[in-house]
Order: sequence, then structure tokens, then C-alpha cells
Amino acid sequence: MERRDKQNYYLDLAEMVSQRGTCLRRLYGAVIVKNDEVIATGYVGAPRGRKNCSDLKVCIRQKLKIPRGERYEMCRSVHAEANAIISAPRDKMIGSSLYLVGREVSDGSYVKNASSCSMCKRMIINAGISTVYIRDTKDNYRVVRVQDWVDNDESLEGVTGY
Repeated sequence: MERRDKQNYYLDLAEMVSQRGTCLRRLYGAVIVKNDEVIATGYVGAPRGRKNCSDLKVCIRQKLKIPRGERYEMCRSVHAEANAIISAPRDKMIGSSLYLVGREVSDGSYVKNASSCSMCKRMIINAGISTVYIRDTKDNYRVVRVQDWVDNDESLEGVTGY
């Protein structure tokens, strides 16, 4: 029996977590891991007590044709990475890894060139997370050193989207 490698195992968990998402455009799941222990999980959804886009049957960003990676203040949802960070104690996040998977609601495909938005990047940096694994296909993923987001600060260039 061939065993699944650890990175894909945790990405599989993040993908399962994403299935709880309530976004009408993309379902993301995030899992924070340190020393082979799952610290927290998060998925895309409205803040507790507020109606989800899936309940309202409308995505305001989609309705306004807002491009991916821009104008997140218009979104009703809290992102998967943010929800995972909110659920985790900071001391356990320092030096941890975050595993991120995004799927398109329209066809179930993996989000192409998925990445954390600028707000989530800032939260990941401040949480002390050191590495982000992002799924591209069922078996392939990218590895991002969070320090690269610090060193190559796209906000200084006015870059939007991803």
C-alpha cells in the first residue's frame, strides 16, 4: 500500500474543510499544522450569526463584476485562512504551516494560481506562520515561504489581485 505524503494529506484535509464553505464563487479550506498536529481549520463563510451568500442566493462581488483579488471589503465572507487563524492560539501558530485549497463552485476545478489575498497574507505574516502550501491539482502543490511575502511586499508596488 502506498501512503499519501504528508503535504497532500494535509491538503486533502483542507479540501474536505472547504466543503463547509458558503461562498457562491469559490470554496476555500485552510488547515494550520505544527509538529504534525492540526491546530485549526477554517473555511469561507459569513461571520457568525449573519446570513451566508449561499442562503441569500447572491454574491455581491459577482453581481458587481468585481475581479478576483480586489475589493474584499465588499465580500460578506470571512476567508478560510482568517477563520483558521481566528481559531488558533498564536503561540501554536508561530513556525507552523498553513495548507490551502480552493475549488471553483461553477465546475469543481481547482482555483488556478490560487493564493491568499493581501489581507490574509498580512494576517498569516502576523500570526507567525512560516510556510503556506497551496494545492494546484489533486497531487501537486506550491510551497510559499511567508518570509517571501515580507521581503517582496507587493503593496508597495500597488499590485492588486492575484
